[in-house]
Amino acid sequence: MNRMKLKSYAVFCFIFTSTYELGSYIFSIPHWHQYSKPFIMPSLGLYYFLSVKWNSTSALVLAAILFSFLGDSFLMYEAKNEIYFMLGLGSFLLAHIFYVIAYPRHREEMENDQLANVHIVRMAIPVLMAGTGLIVILYPALGELRVPVVIYALVLMFMVLQAIFRYRKTSTKSFVMVFAGALLFMISDSLLAVNKFIQPIQWGGFFIMSTYILAQLLIIQGLIFHAEVLVEKEKSFSQNQF
Repeated sequence: MNRMKLKSYAVFCFIFTSTYELGSYIFSIPHWHQYSKPFIMPSLGLYYFLSVKWNSTSALVLAAILFSFLGDSFLMYEAKNEIYFMLGLGSFLLAHIFYVIAYPRHREEMENDQLANVHIVRMAIPVLMAGTGLIVILYPALGELRVPVVIYALVLMFMVLQAIFRYRKTSTKSFVMVFAGALLFMISDSLLAVNKFIQPIQWGGFFIMSTYILAQLLIIQGLIFHAEVLVEKEKSFSQNQF
């Protein structure tokens, strides 16, 4: 079976399992989760693996996907025991850390651009304000989980900032997709936190998972686009050499 056909199967699996997962909320059938949620990130991981060259950079992204998969799996059982929530939180913390390390490797070093720096600051300020505001709102309700949740929130914000730092250092398509994905990841986690610690949100599970699924897809596809541009540049350089 060739690589393109495998990629098509991976995309189909991702779309099917994501739709099945969201359908579990729409039709209020909780047991569907065990047949859908654990397969969302592995299918996206397979798609990514088949789309890029294997190297230390792609290994970082696959590690982020792996820990996202573990986070999804642990959070399926958080209602049974709080330890599963902590394991899920820890897994997603590691996923964000791997994204934080991977993003700088998916940008090109450019000369200092003062105008670009101004735009970066403009984009970063609302993210910092929103993240800090959420911490302030959540803090009184966190109890014994204050330290781990605050640490997680800070790393999450830094993940979004790292996506912003790619501005003008990659293709516009890659930047927009990764930045939008990082923002949606932050929105998804914010909804989850409010739903768990403040008050239940109507259709909370659906909105948490739909923003999360789209976030992961945008991040991965944006990173793939950057890798494809580099491959094209390498080909062009090699041709010019001859």
